[in-house]
Amino acid sequence: MEAKTLVDVERIQRAVLRVRSQNVMLDSDLATLYGVEVKVLNQAVRRNKERFPADFMFQLTREEARSLRSQTVTLDVGRGRHRKYLPKAFTEQGVAMLSSVLRSPRAVRVNIEIMRAFVQLRRMLGANEELARKLDALEQKYDSQFRAVFQAIRELMTPSRPPKRTIGFRGVGRLMP
Repeated sequence: MEAKTLVDVERIQRAVLRVRSQNVMLDSDLATLYGVEVKVLNQAVRRNKERFPADFMFQLTREEARSLRSQTVTLDVGRGRHRKYLPKAFTEQGVAMLSSVLRSPRAVRVNIEIMRAFVQLRRMLGANEELARKLDALEQKYDSQFRAVFQAIRELMTPSRPPKRTIGFRGVGRLMP
């Protein structure tokens, strides 16, 4: 019987972002999962700088942070309600290194779940690449009349972006009497 997981794997997977062609997790998401404040997590990282080379952790640029902020719309407005520093992004290796820096029992259990989520994401990407290779082989084998079918399959394989939500009233343009 498997022990109950501390954190939902889907929650972890939603926190994994693609930045600079790498799967990363932001310091704020990791802090939430570990049950610590962001400044506590970042302080532990600063105290152990040698454990976090550039391929384990990097700080987002202003443009990257702005882009992520506009995609997630999580920033509150007003004095004292936003981050003073740019977010840090941790690669899979950086997240693994966090387990040696944050030593609480919760941090260890959460880290195990995060590692499992990264492995699952890697498997999904690998399966998709294998499917693409098989599709290429089939496409070369059959003539052009199936080209539309193969194109439709490729479109189904590419991850779609969620539709942009529009803000405001969408009515018929009538004013009430």
